[in-house]
Amino acid sequence: MRKLFLSLFSCVAIHAAACTNFIVAKGASTDGSVICTYNADDYGMFQNLCHYPAGKHAPGTMRQIYDWDTNQYHGEIPEAPETYNVIGNINEYQVTIGETTYGGREEMVDSTGILDYGSLIYVTLQRSKTAREAISVMTNLVETYGYNSEGETFTICDPNEAWIMEMMGMGPGSKSAVWVAIRIPDNAICAHANQSRITTFNMKDKKNVLYSKNVVKYARKMGWFSGKDADFSWNEAYAKPDFSGRRYCEARVWSFFNHFSTDMNRYLPYAMGKGDYEEAMPLWIIPNKKVSLQDVAECMRDHYEGTPFALDSDIGGGIWEMPYRPTPLTFELDGKKYFNERPTSTQQTGFSYVSQMRSWLPREIGGVIWWGNDDGNMVAYTPVYCSMTVRPECYNTPGADEITFSDKNAFWVCNWVANMVYPRYSLMFPSLKAVRDSLENSYLANQPIVEKEAMSMYETDPAKAVAFLNYYSVEKAQQMLARWKQLATYLIVKYNDMIIHHEENGKFTRDQYGLGTRPKRPGYPDRFKRALIKQTGDKFEYPTEE
Repeated sequence: MRKLFLSLFSCVAIHAAACTNFIVAKGASTDGSVICTYNADDYGMFQNLCHYPAGKHAPGTMRQIYDWDTNQYHGEIPEAPETYNVIGNINEYQVTIGETTYGGREEMVDSTGILDYGSLIYVTLQRSKTAREAISVMTNLVETYGYNSEGETFTICDPNEAWIMEMMGMGPGSKSAVWVAIRIPDNAICAHANQSRITTFNMKDKKNVLYSKNVVKYARKMGWFSGKDADFSWNEAYAKPDFSGRRYCEARVWSFFNHFSTDMNRYLPYAMGKGDYEEAMPLWIIPNKKVSLQDVAECMRDHYEGTPFALDSDIGGGIWEMPYRPTPLTFELDGKKYFNERPTSTQQTGFSYVSQMRSWLPREIGGVIWWGNDDGNMVAYTPVYCSMTVRPECYNTPGADEITFSDKNAFWVCNWVANMVYPRYSLMFPSLKAVRDSLENSYLANQPIVEKEAMSMYETDPAKAVAFLNYYSVEKAQQMLARWKQLATYLIVKYNDMIIHHEENGKFTRDQYGLGTRPKRPGYPDRFKRALIKQTGDKFEYPTEE
């Protein structure tokens, strides 16, 4: 991975090798929020919380575009006369944009295009007040300057609407793109995870379906489609699901839907990826209950628990049933190829967020990204309000990067803790979860109180309310970092050398002589004992004494 062209306001690459987005429209959420999520995943990825301040730009000002993944210079485009404040993947108008990469037909990549997917996201966030405007900005940009990335699925949301858009270039030298965007119904939930999800779409529904004029024509020209326009399927033409697209990617969508539906078994053959299937998953479903912010956060921590994809029934998780698997996803043995499951929660996450957009509040208060600087399962999401202009040091630490550790940096401290827990998961994770949930629950409990205070300020002095929320967000992030450092030292003492030290009332206990109480030695879990004996037979059987 590389860092974006260095500047005061740069953030690092978000190459989406295996990302996940969940979307909840306003009528499907418990409080009327539009909610969307993003895991930004790659191997060895390091992430800061990026910030682009609002600005005014003189006529003729140009903006240089450097590829978000490679830092290669692509060219320049005219800067907008006015740009808006962006913090992370949300702007001051509560517009949020996420993505997952699905690839698609390699010959459609336009190496001469100026806009890559990452640059496109952040340029658009600086220029859009609504999701619809963001779609217009994104598509006008690529149709003018070209699209220099593989096939991409974008989540584009504001406090009122949730959209999914898929986009691809039109081959080297084309300086153009094909795309389709569909509004998610207000009572529905949607997801995408590195596999194109849009199939057929209603070309007559101008209110809820937008698409490039050449979306079908280009497929016909290339010989990939020959039927009626009404029968055109985006992913059948441009990115047909194969085994990996179904098992690695659509399975994550299946699992998200499965949390809010009792009808997902019908789609198991499709999500399992093996052989033929009768029915592909729908683009969205109507959930069987209203979905809360906490529900969505838990889904970002999913490891397929309780499903046919579960990771707790084989030795791949080691002695302490780690629900993570080493990468790469495939491996070979004795001439045969095998694969690992790839759930939503994965160790290679650079950052994860749950974005909350609320139409009934002033925009500066209504938009919150609940941010975590590592695997969502291993972090406490802290509130980052969309009006923030000053970042917490822990999310933007001078000197820290992917190969430079800093105990002031959330990415590194969170990874430090997570990498202690991964190999002894069932033993140690309950301790991490207790701290994680305690912090998050306190933030959620404080949210109405904090926002009530901000509202009272906003009525007389909006700038004061913004400053108050900025201070609060920084404080909570730094509080999380401090607590995570405590957690790191606690874990090394509590579980040192694969034992468990005793505690009472939150303190490690001592015996009558002042020494630490003799620790508990948990040994192997029963399931692993059985697996070990099955493999080794009587090799380790203790002889019966006469």
